[in-house]
Amino acid sequence: MKQGIFVITENMPLTHNIMRMRLSGDTSACVKPGQFINIKIEGLFLRRPISVCEINKDEITIIYKVVGKGTEAMKNMPIGTKLDVLTGLGNGYDINRAGDRPLLIGAGVGVPPLYQLAKELVRTGKSVTVLLGFHSKDDVFYAHEFAALGANTIVVTSDGSVGKKGRVTDHMDDLSYTHVFVCGPEAMLKSIYDKSTTSGQFSFEERMGCGFGACMGCSCKTITGYKRICKDGPVLAKEEILWQTQK
Repeated sequence: MKQGIFVITENMPLTHNIMRMRLSGDTSACVKPGQFINIKIEGLFLRRPISVCEINKDEITIIYKVVGKGTEAMKNMPIGTKLDVLTGLGNGYDINRAGDRPLLIGAGVGVPPLYQLAKELVRTGKSVTVLLGFHSKDDVFYAHEFAALGANTIVVTSDGSVGKKGRVTDHMDDLSYTHVFVCGPEAMLKSIYDKSTTSGQFSFEERMGCGFGACMGCSCKTITGYKRICKDGPVLAKEEILWQTQK
């Protein structure tokens, strides 16, 4: 973990309620895809944890959904705003377990952390398939960016307004893969857990207090004991998950 001051260089809408923000600063603590940052927002007690979408030499890209006071305040921040940010939080995905044909599955705000993961997997020569789930065509974002990386990108919408119709799990049987990487709502995680035929890594969301393991507020029980989602997660291996204890 590292604390630093970052400057907003971009803050723009991707859909009606999804925003992309680019932050310039020291990214040296961001070493693995799937990690997150924690942003201090003036007037609010708790920082806001946001998954990292992309890491460059001196820039972090995040994509966030406007759902409450914190993200509403972020939406209205102009370019040039300085933010106090904790970086390098969480354990992230282990790409060494991917095999030759990794399958990445994300839905909604579970999509962004898969982008840096896809970049790194493609760079190492893996044949990457990305399965992205949205409600409708108006909610779709970053599909073209994943495709531009060279990933086989499949869009699924609940209403069938673009791409394939249904849920992401409806289309898993058609794919051949060696490992699954997942991020999204917990109900989707559980469905993919039940449907997947290989090992995998699942990124969980929990309400966080400190964001770095001090308060124990985001603990969950696994087969090896209690783990803190902010510190020991957010990524958990498929083999250690106990679904009956998840909130």
